[in-house]
Amino acid sequence: VGSIAFADALAEGAAMQRSPVELNGDDLLFLQYTGGTTGLSKGAALSHRNLVANTEQYKAMAPNAIRPGEEVVVTAIPLYHIFALMVNFISYFSVGAENWLVANPRDMNGFVDVMKAARPTVFTGVNTLYAGLTMQPRIGEIDFSRLRLSVGGGAAVVAAVSARWKAITGNFIREGYGLSETSPVLTLNPDSIADFSGTTGLPLPGTDIKLLADDGNEAAIGEPGEVCAKGPQVMRGYWNQSLANAAAFTPDGYFKTGDVGQFDDAGFLRIVDRKKDMVIVSGFNVFPNEIEAVASACPGVAECACIGVPDEKTGEAVKLFVVPMPGSMLTAEYVSEHCRRELTAYKVPKHVCFIDALPKSTVGKILRRELRDIQ
Repeated sequence: VGSIAFADALAEGAAMQRSPVELNGDDLLFLQYTGGTTGLSKGAALSHRNLVANTEQYKAMAPNAIRPGEEVVVTAIPLYHIFALMVNFISYFSVGAENWLVANPRDMNGFVDVMKAARPTVFTGVNTLYAGLTMQPRIGEIDFSRLRLSVGGGAAVVAAVSARWKAITGNFIREGYGLSETSPVLTLNPDSIADFSGTTGLPLPGTDIKLLADDGNEAAIGEPGEVCAKGPQVMRGYWNQSLANAAAFTPDGYFKTGDVGQFDDAGFLRIVDRKKDMVIVSGFNVFPNEIEAVASACPGVAECACIGVPDEKTGEAVKLFVVPMPGSMLTAEYVSEHCRRELTAYKVPKHVCFIDALPKSTVGKILRRELRDIQ
């Protein structure tokens, strides 16, 4: 009831008169839904021009790894994610790259087999993906001699993970930054950078980024502020979300990312953290990314993530979740002492909890909101 056979629909349609539809660059191409790591997903309305612009912007920033007909890309991030969609698929297919898809990156043996067969020139991933690969006993079987570019995005890249990746492949992780709402890339470390910078790089061509302090004024160099962006890759707005759109843009048209960043003297952007993830300890702002970067460098730590938990004395306290490396003899006291040597006292985790695995999205982003449900 209420259905029609596909063959019948084709036959009926064949007799109809086709009415051409005028297309232009501002027409809707994708409803790219946000990751939902901090709240409900919203559909970012991306146009043809948004994606074409970001493709060409990316090519301008990575000219030595976008050689027509020569690149071999391994894609372990799902293609429905904007990072893989724009970089791995659209950008590299536009230059005739060979693209190897990893159907199940959680199957690490299968993942290594694909990498061995592909011998990639370009590899992209999130920090947790790189971290997982560096811990695989079989990674030494992969020939990385052709690897020219390793791009990290989707979440902050930890220096310790980049160092492990470079020791294995000879290639550091070149970090970039972006969002579903920006097609996605806003910044990227350019070819001129020879080692891990600890930043997300420079704004792409045609991209203007300003950092807004809590008082609404632009933050000074070195001072934190909310990252606000304008450029041809920025979405028109959220699909059927008038209230969210009103809150998402500044009066002069900059998209408010919800991320806190700092510019250094050379114009490189460092993402401090999500505003929503900030922990306030005795009135002091603590950003999880900083704590996680320090804790990740502790010997025996495979992965970690931290959140704020209620505390009667300080309002909130830092709770660190740690996944130990196989065979390690980590203790909470050892991790705490490591952090105490590297961090100001109020930033040192008050609670250290060991778990078998961190909750992650389908693309490998750590879901801090699920950690809050773990007692």
